[in-house]
Amino acid sequence: MENTAVSPVVVPSTRDVEHIDREPLFHVVLLDDDEHTYDYVIEMLEKLFLLPASVAFQHAVEVDTTGRTIVITCERPQAEFGRDQIQAYGADPRMPKSKGSMSAVIIPVSNTDVG
Repeated sequence: MENTAVSPVVVPSTRDVEHIDREPLFHVVLLDDDEHTYDYVIEMLEKLFLLPASVAFQHAVEVDTTGRTIVITCERPQAEFGRDQIQAYGADPRMPKSKGSMSAVIIPVSNTDVG
């Protein structure tokens, strides 16, 4: 008889799977202002979120026309990091009146009001 080792199969418990499925998601919402150019928004989104220029441009148009745009949707720690990165990006050197970074907020996916 041949000696054959059988590896155990690890299956997460139902409780673990349910916990993972219930992690709430958050939108990172970029808010419009009059102190940043389209070029600034596109550059920032390309650098911080690795978005292609065409997608970053679409966000720039949306934030300009509607006052906000959802940049990413993810779990809270990543959303907070994304928001903080936006708010730390700095002023737009193309506009003398630009005093600092753009604003962003995080909101739960279940709540689309930004106030």
